[in-house]
Amino acid sequence: MPPLPAAIILVLAPFAPLFSQRVWRHAHVLLLGAMLTPGARTVTAALRAMGLATERHFTNYHRVLNRATWSARRGSQILLGMLLPLLVPPEAPIILGADDTVERRSGRQIAAKGCYRDAVRSTKKHVIRCFGLKWVSMMLLVPVPWAQRVWALPFLTALSRPAAEQDRRRHKTSVDWVRQMIRQVRRWLPERTLVLVVDGGFAAVSLALACVKHQVAMVSRLRWDVALYHPPGPQPSGKRGPKPSKGKRQRRLQDWAARPDTPWEDVEVAWYGGQRKKLWVFSHTALWYTRGLPPVNIRYVLVCDPEGKLRMETFFCTDLQVTPAQILEWVVMRWSVEVTFEEARAHLRLETQRRWSDHAIARTTPVLLALFSLVTILALKLSRGSEIPVPVTAWYHKTEPTFSDCLALVQRHLWRARYLVHSTAEAECMQFPRAALDLLIQGVALAA
Repeated sequence: MPPLPAAIILVLAPFAPLFSQRVWRHAHVLLLGAMLTPGARTVTAALRAMGLATERHFTNYHRVLNRATWSARRGSQILLGMLLPLLVPPEAPIILGADDTVERRSGRQIAAKGCYRDAVRSTKKHVIRCFGLKWVSMMLLVPVPWAQRVWALPFLTALSRPAAEQDRRRHKTSVDWVRQMIRQVRRWLPERTLVLVVDGGFAAVSLALACVKHQVAMVSRLRWDVALYHPPGPQPSGKRGPKPSKGKRQRRLQDWAARPDTPWEDVEVAWYGGQRKKLWVFSHTALWYTRGLPPVNIRYVLVCDPEGKLRMETFFCTDLQVTPAQILEWVVMRWSVEVTFEEARAHLRLETQRRWSDHAIARTTPVLLALFSLVTILALKLSRGSEIPVPVTAWYHKTEPTFSDCLALVQRHLWRARYLVHSTAEAECMQFPRAALDLLIQGVALAA
């Protein structure tokens, strides 16, 4: 094992109890190789980046993913326990974001693949579908010291399998997975205040009821044709039969948006890009009802742009005491989930792994998404409160570090600790082994 900086050793050490001593040595090499390799995140690429291209027992490293016994859920708990003390004050609420994404994969040996709508390439008029794996990921939405926007750090990811007649297990939708994840996080953090921010595709009464049951505030987009009702009135004395669960139906959201006498209020919220934006809002409480389920109390918010540049939208929250401005700020934070998915594809090569067994497939993508959070933790430890270096060019002025800069910082410390351990930073001439130079040249050629 090559020498490592003390900061990196302290960050990786909590994950060692997940594995046996022998498996941890192999998993440790794969983790470091996944950080260093410039191309596809495969097992062979990680071994090549670690200088183990001639390793004859390479199958031992494949077995870490497809055969070894270790709990990914326990690793998610450890990762969340490392993120909270670093980025979330003890008295502050924990903001969680959840969404699903499709990993484009094809092949007869992949049993969990399905045909899904490609949200990136599809439009309202033209829908494009692709074969792949659907992943549901829960992320921690927190500010980082070097960025103005909130970052979404994944810590819990699950594979959503398509419905199949030959599968005896009950099919779980993305909403079911998020509901199960929020129960798991509540068991991990029984005393903390939790807020779940999701997209409109997860706006379901069943998920809202689960969040209310577990004392989690849910925030999401609301459909315009949703059925909203008043609370039930007092039951007349002596009337027999079941008590009504809802009262009369409220005015439709489209009617509130079109009425000239709607009491709009002016608010200023934190907007995208670290800016402040003035909006008009109208807020009210109601019972959201769907047939077959009990109604749930929500506070809905109609949002209108005074400048007329943005279309009118509706959002809701299951916490009736939250202000409309706070609801909108939570909604703005959710966009960081999409940024994390895109950066994971660009810099961690999320769709380049080539695993075929069911066990390895269910582990590889969650580990790569968790690596996004792990690199962020390492950047916090290695920077030690100072600024993260940002490359500057004459044609591109970037002042705020991104995930690629954090990954480059970690890679520099790994290479320096491995090959420049006997050279001082002030020396005019540093010792650099010939084998290390050949490895770097080979890596650059493979990346090109």
